[in-house]
Amino acid sequence: MLSKIFPFIDWFKGYNMTALRADAISGLTVALVLIPQSMAYAQLAGMPAYYGLYASFLPPLVAALFGSSRQLATGPVAVVSLMTAASLEPLATAGSEGYIAFAILLALMVGMFQFLLGVLKLGLVVNFLSHPVVNGFTNAAAIIIASSQFSKMFGVYVDGAEHHYETIMRVVESALHYTHWPTLGMGVLAFAIMVGLKRVNPKIPNVLVAVVITTALSWGLGFNHDTKVSVSAIDSPAVHEAIIGFNGTIDGIDQLALQRTALGKQMEEAKSSGDPVRVLDIEHDMNVLNVQMARLKLQAHDLRKNLRSVLFAGVEQTDGGLRFYEQDAVPAGMATDGRTWRVKVGNAKLDTASLRMMGGGAVVGTVPSGIPAITVPSLDLKIMLHLIPFAAIISLLGFMEAISIAKAMAAKTGQRLDPNQELIGQGLANMLGACGKSYPASGSFSRSAVNLQAGALTGMSSVFTSLMVVIVLLFFTPLLYHLPQAVLAAVIMMAVIGLINASGFIHAWKAQWYDGAISILSFGCTLAFAPHLDKGIMVGVVLSLLVFLYKSMRPRVANLSRNADESLRDATAFGLKECQHIALVRFDGPLFFANASFLEDQITERMMGNDKLRHIIIVANGINDMDASGEEALSLIVDRVRSNGLDISLCGVNEAVMAVLERTHLLEKIGKDHVYTTMETAICATHESAHRDGQEESCPLTTFCRLA
Repeated sequence: MLSKIFPFIDWFKGYNMTALRADAISGLTVALVLIPQSMAYAQLAGMPAYYGLYASFLPPLVAALFGSSRQLATGPVAVVSLMTAASLEPLATAGSEGYIAFAILLALMVGMFQFLLGVLKLGLVVNFLSHPVVNGFTNAAAIIIASSQFSKMFGVYVDGAEHHYETIMRVVESALHYTHWPTLGMGVLAFAIMVGLKRVNPKIPNVLVAVVITTALSWGLGFNHDTKVSVSAIDSPAVHEAIIGFNGTIDGIDQLALQRTALGKQMEEAKSSGDPVRVLDIEHDMNVLNVQMARLKLQAHDLRKNLRSVLFAGVEQTDGGLRFYEQDAVPAGMATDGRTWRVKVGNAKLDTASLRMMGGGAVVGTVPSGIPAITVPSLDLKIMLHLIPFAAIISLLGFMEAISIAKAMAAKTGQRLDPNQELIGQGLANMLGACGKSYPASGSFSRSAVNLQAGALTGMSSVFTSLMVVIVLLFFTPLLYHLPQAVLAAVIMMAVIGLINASGFIHAWKAQWYDGAISILSFGCTLAFAPHLDKGIMVGVVLSLLVFLYKSMRPRVANLSRNADESLRDATAFGLKECQHIALVRFDGPLFFANASFLEDQITERMMGNDKLRHIIIVANGINDMDASGEEALSLIVDRVRSNGLDISLCGVNEAVMAVLERTHLLEKIGKDHVYTTMETAICATHESAHRDGQEESCPLTTFCRLA
């Protein structure tokens, strides 16, 4: 009983120093991959890079302690990070304090959802995400993730558009105007190192080596070269005017946001007082505010785009400072410093006394040292209500990824896996992780594979991984300052290449054409709706359910006849001759309210289409369940068949259906002598009476068998 609550107790049965050494080496190996990967995935989620380390501290430890898999490596993963960004984008600006708070709250909600599913033993709910849907979504997500890193690879800055493909078009347009070649060079170098080492020796931590080399180069070559200056140091009246206009629009947006907040409170008061006229007035005022805000945001976007597109040359002054001129307006005879400078423009107002000018590439920057304070995330009911559907989708997607990896490893190790216990482990990992400033985490395929290959025997390997992350947070964060952002982008792009699986579409199509179609539509919709990824998933889920309902409403109904090998087969599929006097009808599926009338139609169709028919045998082997509607339909079928001068029998009735027939007394109506155990028995019992005075020379049902 104790081991069910604390699964990690079983680790120590027969545990020895050899196992401890193996787990320690595995944990260290995974940590070498996890630390740079987690920082990259955090930025994919719209979080500062060091929050990836926070998500690598508690989640791996807790998931290992309370999950059932001994080799599953939990932490930040690409798809969940992308879903986090998609969920929070409408609520706050990526990287802002509010955004970070919402991400931590989302992790708590994801954890609660997973934990409840595990406790209630509802792990099977993950089956609502069918394999074709997940395949289509994963392939689209891989493309979205990879393309979302283009701006960091080219060293350009653009505003996000309503659709992901529009954002990529903006990136391409900006890259054609200006590409920061040292940034692109760092990204390409990181790619070359990772690909090269992977081919030379897959056991070498290629990601870590790429990060170490590029960070050292970044520090040694002065890759990051930013400076802060007064706006007066920029010799461009047009830029001054654009900065003043941009700050004015930001002030206007902030003022309108305050007015909208005040109107929101007035709306609540008006609704509680039951004043419909006041509610309509406030709704009108809010609509006007929204239009004004949309107009100001568009103006801010245009001004931000114009400021980012201006390229400056720096000229050193006698006091050692720099004066900046537009590149095509440098006064004759002045020598520039050889760099291309740009104004750093974000979503906040520009400080005219301290403008950040970028003359180099982007790096991670300052990473706070120490372990984050353990606190319960602040709860906001309105935000939580908005995040519920996203939390549910992330919970299911994250768990599906984790359990798929765990099952694959369990098949190799022979370990027993409990999906519900794994849900509890993942749920606790996200809940406790949220208390340690983590955003949603899940099981990682690549790091789990590394863990298994490195020889991990128990979850102690994840304990050592967490310990390594703690050591980095405490002592080594200054070493991460010069890590280029382009390298993190290359790490992400390298990781998601493995998610692209075009053969999955072909495989699904070969299994069933509609599965292939659902997979392709899920893929297309996810790409089209991005960054609103939940819509792509919902389209796939709805299509899967509609196919399931359609198949349930119209199950396969086959006429059987004798094949050359003496087995009874579908006459239409195998091109077999059918008996004129006996219809051997097989119904493949449960008989319930959705398809009961369909069976009636099929039986009626057979009676109307064959005037020589005398006996209908319903093969019930495929009917595994029957509800009241199904029982009523079967009763009507018996009445209709016999009123038309024909007879009807059943064969292969299972225990559950037989119990329904007995409880409703339908068995008495059909007649116990008309219910047979097998098809052969039914054919032999009905053959003589059905063929009496018949014109059929030889019965296809009995030609190849001897009647008893």
